[in-house]
Amino acid sequence: MQKQYTIMVIPDISGKLRRFSISEKSVKILLSVFSLIIITSVFLFYRHVKLSKEVIELESLRKETREQRLQIQQFVQKVKDFEQQMSRLERFDKKLRVITSLEGSGTSAQKWGVGGFDDRESDISTPILSGEGRNAIEKLNTDIDVLKNQAEVQEISFQELDEFFKGQESLLSSTPSIWPVRGWVTSGFGYRVSPFTDRKEVHEGIDIATRMNTAVVSPADGVVVRAGRDTSYGNIIEIDHGYGVVTRYGHNARLMVNVGDRVKRGQTVAQVGNSGRSTGPHLHYEVVLNGVPVNPFRYILEEG
Repeated sequence: MQKQYTIMVIPDISGKLRRFSISEKSVKILLSVFSLIIITSVFLFYRHVKLSKEVIELESLRKETREQRLQIQQFVQKVKDFEQQMSRLERFDKKLRVITSLEGSGTSAQKWGVGGFDDRESDISTPILSGEGRNAIEKLNTDIDVLKNQAEVQEISFQELDEFFKGQESLLSSTPSIWPVRGWVTSGFGYRVSPFTDRKEVHEGIDIATRMNTAVVSPADGVVVRAGRDTSYGNIIEIDHGYGVVTRYGHNARLMVNVGDRVKRGQTVAQVGNSGRSTGPHLHYEVVLNGVPVNPFRYILEEG
């Protein structure tokens, strides 16, 4: 016969006594369930503590990753700024070689490819995978090596130019190198559609629009060889700078020099106007080398 256990429940002194009988098997089952509940509770508590610790560690890693990505982005920006500076130096070097007839010689003709980190793919809230971080750093190191080589080549090129410029004071002062007037370039050098005939034609200079009567300055030392009136150019000036270089200024309102005058770089020679074949106040500026019109931008060392 299976054992029975009796459980008595006495609510209070005046209450009715209650008795419950439960088999030994049922007791064992209850004890097993109770033990299982305790074990499960302990396990869940342990997992909760462990997960909480892992969450804290993960958040710490994410914060560190965001900081590292921000540092990489700042470093990338510095590399890009350096690239832009090297690009400006390269353009400056090229212009110097054009005006000194050294174009194509020396080491500055070399082009160096430079890459960079893609800003569109960089989000500081997104964790960097270990492989991705290594690739970004390796790419930056490669770019820095390329820029270092480019800087060394540029230094050699400038040393070559420095050697050339020694004893060339007359050539430098006679070479057009500054803007004759500041304004907006409304028409560049080369082929364009004529505003008068709507036909394609060669534009042998650049048009710089600005206010009426703005001072027009000589971009280099020279001698005025033409100062007068022309049907197309209006009030025109031509300056011979020697070494086969002549500059031309058209559509002026007023001429400030005469034929035979010697002018210095930066000296006012005219005022911007709208004379001749013109649609509005602007300066038509040309550079002629050995009788052939060339792009004036090649002779402007100033940026902008």
